[in-house]
Amino acid sequence: MFRRVFVLSAVLLAGLIPATAIAQTAAAVGGVVRDSSGGAIPGATVRVINEATGAAQEAISDAEGSYQVTDLAPGQYRVEAALDGFEPAVARGTVDGRQAAKIDVTLTPARFTEGVVVTARRVEEAVQEVPIPVSVLSGELVASAGAFNVNRVKELIPTVQFYSSNPRNSSVTIRGIGSPFGLTNDGIEPGVGLYIDGVFYARPASATLDFLDVAQVEVLRGPQGTLFGKNTTAGAINVTSKRPNFTPESNVELAYGSFNFVQAKASLSGPLSDKVAARVSFSGTGRDGFIFNTATQTDTNTLNNLGFRGQLLIAPSKRVVMNVSVDHTRQRPEGYAQVIAGVAPTLRPANRQYAAIAADLGYTAPSSNPFDRLTDTDTSWQSNQDLGGGSVNIDWTVGPGRLTSTTAFRYWNWDPSNDRDFIGLPVTSISAAPSKQHQWTQEVRYAGALSSRVNIVTGIFAFSQALDSNPSFKQEQGSAAARFLLAPTPPALTPGLLDGYGFDQFLKFRNVSAAAFGQIEVLVTDRLRILPGLRFNYDQKDVDFNQTVYGGLQTADPALVALKLSVLAPQAYTADVDDTNTSGQLTVAYKVTDAVNTYGTYSTGFKSVGLNLNGVPTDALGRPILSAATVKPEDVRHVEFGVKTEFRPGYTANVTFFNTGIDDYQTQVVNAQVGVLRGYLANAEKVRVRGAEFDGNARINKRLSFYGAAAYTDGIYVSFPDAPPPLEETGGPQVKDISGSVLPGISKWALTFGGEYNNPATLFSQAGELFGAVDTSYRSEFSSSPSASRYMMVDGYGLINVRAGFRWSEGWSVFLWSRNVLDKQYFEFLTAQPGNSGLYVGLPGDPRTIGLTVRMNLRSK
Repeated sequence: MFRRVFVLSAVLLAGLIPATAIAQTAAAVGGVVRDSSGGAIPGATVRVINEATGAAQEAISDAEGSYQVTDLAPGQYRVEAALDGFEPAVARGTVDGRQAAKIDVTLTPARFTEGVVVTARRVEEAVQEVPIPVSVLSGELVASAGAFNVNRVKELIPTVQFYSSNPRNSSVTIRGIGSPFGLTNDGIEPGVGLYIDGVFYARPASATLDFLDVAQVEVLRGPQGTLFGKNTTAGAINVTSKRPNFTPESNVELAYGSFNFVQAKASLSGPLSDKVAARVSFSGTGRDGFIFNTATQTDTNTLNNLGFRGQLLIAPSKRVVMNVSVDHTRQRPEGYAQVIAGVAPTLRPANRQYAAIAADLGYTAPSSNPFDRLTDTDTSWQSNQDLGGGSVNIDWTVGPGRLTSTTAFRYWNWDPSNDRDFIGLPVTSISAAPSKQHQWTQEVRYAGALSSRVNIVTGIFAFSQALDSNPSFKQEQGSAAARFLLAPTPPALTPGLLDGYGFDQFLKFRNVSAAAFGQIEVLVTDRLRILPGLRFNYDQKDVDFNQTVYGGLQTADPALVALKLSVLAPQAYTADVDDTNTSGQLTVAYKVTDAVNTYGTYSTGFKSVGLNLNGVPTDALGRPILSAATVKPEDVRHVEFGVKTEFRPGYTANVTFFNTGIDDYQTQVVNAQVGVLRGYLANAEKVRVRGAEFDGNARINKRLSFYGAAAYTDGIYVSFPDAPPPLEETGGPQVKDISGSVLPGISKWALTFGGEYNNPATLFSQAGELFGAVDTSYRSEFSSSPSASRYMMVDGYGLINVRAGFRWSEGWSVFLWSRNVLDKQYFEFLTAQPGNSGLYVGLPGDPRTIGLTVRMNLRSK
């Protein structure tokens, strides 16, 4: 089946590349890219676009700043030039078919950008013209606002949320959907795709990476299957790095702040020859912990990150550009601990609830106030990971379009240690799931014009992934486990019954998928466009799971053996599934006026079949329920309507309304059985998410600018009759109908607002500007439990971040900053302690921090 998919996909791609790709004509456009002083600028990316058809060709300016594009039809053309560190520039001219048109372009140093160019539809186009809800963050804003990873991005884009108890247990959601809430299960795929320089990053841990030398971050909302290689049901985060250029430059950024926060970033770029340029980038981040362990007298939840990227840009001709990239990130934080947030009364007998258990064991927590940020956990916290890989991206101008090939390899090595009872008692003394993952991806895509009124994007995609335990996932109980996990009967109180009792899980997981996808844009009139898209997908997954148990009291007493097996039992199973799916979309876009664009979209999507990789529940005889090893694929139906306006340059206001329905929603379940200490995956029959969004920008003048965004999101389980009960109902029925209740992780209201003001000034005899900026965010309360619990609702909160300093005209800057300037106390999320004693813990959000950043930019002239 897999081979047939590739053959079919290759034929489809070849058939869709237009015959005009090999047609030759004599007309041409050429010119010189210069800076504001008249000097030539090599290495600029130049796109020559037919104003009537939208057909585009691309070239790179040479050592003299010259560029040329040939084989053009007569008509009006727009020339767009871009280079890191400069404002994008546009010039226009006419090709009459008899001689080459000369169109020069002048680039000015970057400060403000009137229009934003995105690649959301895999071609460069103005964001206000794209019939997709997309939010864009410039590299300048990402760096200045301290948004150096996805967790910080959520403070700038209200529809993005990020939850992480450690890198493996991380999830990114857009509009409240994308990943199950709770501990990660590696057997399902993310609903939000993370793409960096065109490469799909499969593991959720990638979202904890520090960004390296970012040019732009785009967040696309809604299903993205007909334009991107990997299918995603909730949206995509598309990160573009700064590319090598032919003008020598170096950038250095140093920051120091509260809790010994230190961050250093550096990049160096320049030519190796007239056709080859290189860029190397580095980032290092360190910080003391925000939580103090009274037992070890050390900080935890620290930062300790190092990252490197090297790139080669090779331009053997004006039609071919190749970018070769390698990267590696090393993270060694001590974390991530959570602190006691509260105790919920349950339906269990009083002697099975936390207060009685803690009293029997003589335990008192270091604090009952979570914002004292104290813990006394007795197992070390460790979140060691190494992520990296390499990619080769080739862009080849073929006739009126561009053929792109992206080949990539990625790896992830994970070595954790956690204290999963979250307190200073030896309940779970070892909890670690070390693993190794690697993936290969290949995408080939063509984007161009079939005719003066028909444009196309089409491609094929292949993905292969292997994930293995290294050598095993391990959990071991301690001397206090029996009191927490078993009813206090005489047999359960047998000394040493569960002390040292644990499991080793040996796991092998393999996943192969392939897809053919495409979207056609038909210009019915100068104002009306119709954009149908289609995707065919094939997925195959298999797992070999084997759990063995060891330790504890060595006994032949059947009653004691049964008690041990009720907590942890051996289990083994294999599963092999494959699935095919066809999905698509239809978008109608209408330009009401030159300042108002509207669009409506109906799309279908899916999240592929999943596998449980952490074990499955057992039946009454203790046998694994093998049918639970497979999780049905999600089926998505999505409707969206949007209006984008730009009534004057620098003023945008966009509104989106959406409704998403998902059948067989993949969710995390924690079974009420005593022996199920970890969650597993299951399907909720149906969920629905709907809402409205606004985003806008206002550049009042060269000195004052604002941005803002707001989102209303209403997400519920339409039907989930056999869900696990909430924490406070533990001890009652083992299932509950939670149809109509809220989905976890969704705030009904989320807002961001910010702005910057600057004023010309001189410092140290150098011209520049004083500036001040503020970034604010707010989200209302949300459920932090798969089944809504009144004890596990995270209160709403607002954050204010500020910065002020001086920017020199040559690109240097120095500024003071403060994050959470009002020192708001809030939780990132809440979690029930395993064992269902009623205890729940939480991760406090970052306290107020202040610091200083110095940024230096050197560019040859």
